[in-house]
Parts: sequence; C-alpha cells; structure tokens
Amino acid sequence: MPRVINTANNYIAIGENIHATRALRRDGKRVETLADGTEGVPFKDIQGESHLLNVPEHFKKTQPYEQGQIKHFMIAIWKGVHGNADDQEQGAKYVVQEAQRQEKAGARFLDLNVDEVSYDLAEQKRAMQWLVKTVQKVATVPLSIDSSNSEIIAEGLAAYDGVAGSPLLNSVALERVDALDLVERYNSHVMLTAASADGMPEDAEDRLENAGRLIEETMKRGIEPDRVYIDPLAFPISVSKEYGRHFLDAVTLIRTHFGNDIHISGGMSNVSFGLPKRLLINDVFIHLAIEHGSDSGIIDPLNSTVSKIIRLDMKSGPVRLATAMLLGDDEFCTNYIQAYREGRLG
Repeated sequence: MPRVINTANNYIAIGENIHATRALRRDGKRVETLADGTEGVPFKDIQGESHLLNVPEHFKKTQPYEQGQIKHFMIAIWKGVHGNADDQEQGAKYVVQEAQRQEKAGARFLDLNVDEVSYDLAEQKRAMQWLVKTVQKVATVPLSIDSSNSEIIAEGLAAYDGVAGSPLLNSVALERVDALDLVERYNSHVMLTAASADGMPEDAEDRLENAGRLIEETMKRGIEPDRVYIDPLAFPISVSKEYGRHFLDAVTLIRTHFGNDIHISGGMSNVSFGLPKRLLINDVFIHLAIEHGSDSGIIDPLNSTVSKIIRLDMKSGPVRLATAMLLGDDEFCTNYIQAYREGRLG
C-alpha cells in the first residue's frame, strides 16, 4: 500500500527559500524605495526590529535588476561574504529571519543553494560556507545542502556542525554517482534525481529506471532506505501537457516498486513556471502528488501550507481547472489561462 499522508506532520517539507536564485519584482509590494532613493527589501529580525536590505550599487548593473528583479538572497549572501561589518550583520539577519520563518511554517529541512552567486567555484564555496555557518547558528532542523556541483556540496557538509541533526545532500544523479561517497562520509540523507546519465527523463518509466539504478547504488553502500529521497523531476506544465502526468505516474511507480521506507520528494514549484496563480497550481500539484504516494516536497512552507493542501476542496472550480491542466486534459493550458483572464481563479 502507498504511504498515506493525512496530516501535515506526516509530510516532510524541505524549505526552498534560502536560494540565491530567489527574486522579487522591483515594483512589487515587498520592495521599498526611500525618500533618498535607497532601494531595498524591508524585513524584521528575530528580535522584531525593522531593517532594510538595501541593494548595493553594483547589483543595479546586473541583468536581473535591469529586467525588474531584485535577487534578495544573493544580495544578503554577498553582504555576508564581502561587505563591511554593517553589511555582514545585515546579510546575516536577513538570512536568519527567513530560516526561522520557514521553521515556524513547518519546514523539516532548510535547503541552501548558492550556485547563482558567482560563476567562480572558489567564490561559490566561500558563499556556501558562510551560509551554512550563518543558518546553523539558529536552526533547530537539519540543513539541506543543495548544488549542481559536488564540490560545493562537500564544502557545505564540511561546514555543517550537525547539531540540528543529519543533513540532506541535494542531490545525487547518475552522472555523479561518486557524490554518494559524501553521504557515507557525513552520514547524511540524500536526494536522488531521476535524470539519466546524459539528460532529462522522457516519461514515468524513464524516471523509474533512473531512480532504480541510484537506489541500487545506495543499497550497495548500506545507506538505509529511510535516508533516501527520490526526486522524479517536475517540469513546467506550460511546456508540455504531459509533464504533470509523467511526474505523478513516476511517483506511483517508484512507491510501488520500492515500498514505503524511501521518501518521494522533488521541487514542486517547478511545475507552475510561466503561468499565473502559481500558488494555486503548486498546491494542487502537491495534493495530487500526495495522493499518488509522495510524502515530501521541496516547497515554500510559508505559502504552501500542507495542512490546508491536504484538505483542499478538489471539487471547487479553480482547483478543477488546475487539476485538469496538471493531468494533461488542458492542451496548451488554454482553459486555465482563459479562466484567469476572466477572473474565475479566485
């Protein structure tokens, strides 16, 4: 029988927000411009005092900024690594308040990613080390060390003190199976992605085969099944109507073949890229994934509240439209987008 998730406590939420990729719209409600022209993100630290994470001048010359975005965690990390004493304190406070917000919202791991901080590997390593040391000072849940580069992951795992529990290595793929050495060295949990050695999977069966090969490798190394998380890889439904079904069917196949001891997770918000009302899509997708056998997800716990997702009214109009799209019954997302334009998504 698939693992049944009927309470938020059964679901392992991996908080996704502490990433250098995260961006805010410059004209959005979270960005403020002061009378003197200073632009930044207002926030309150853990003592409740108000601050402004101001945008350094050199960030205003970057492409994301010129396109109307502020990469706020990238700024906080840069301040922490390169800034003066005041900058370092401000960057640390910004990261720490987000870590505590995610914990309060129910995150069981805090996922940290610095890949977009720089193209320079030494700089990425330095940033990961700072971020881990900053977050672990306040975290009461383990850290998830996330990168596409095993050397950056190794740097993060080495910096982690383990006080809050065994970390999560995110991630291992067939193209870098040797990253499992780090799992053994640091006694970590591990996220296995369902990519092939030379590209992305085509369908659910590809995902099952690729995940199966990696699970076999973990078994050879004596890594306990309950430390293994599988990411079947969610792709944007706006690109192909089949992508939602591929993911969900893979969840069912993986759960059926490998039982209830392993965890099935993944970056759930990937499915909604390029579409309006992303939170609606994300929440419906998480609900469907749970029904298919998923017990975990890399999510924004501040917005996607698992207790509410489990109780989602699947018969409501907006949810039915999102469900049809995610199950491949809405070619080019036409009905969903039309409903959005007509104001029928709430």
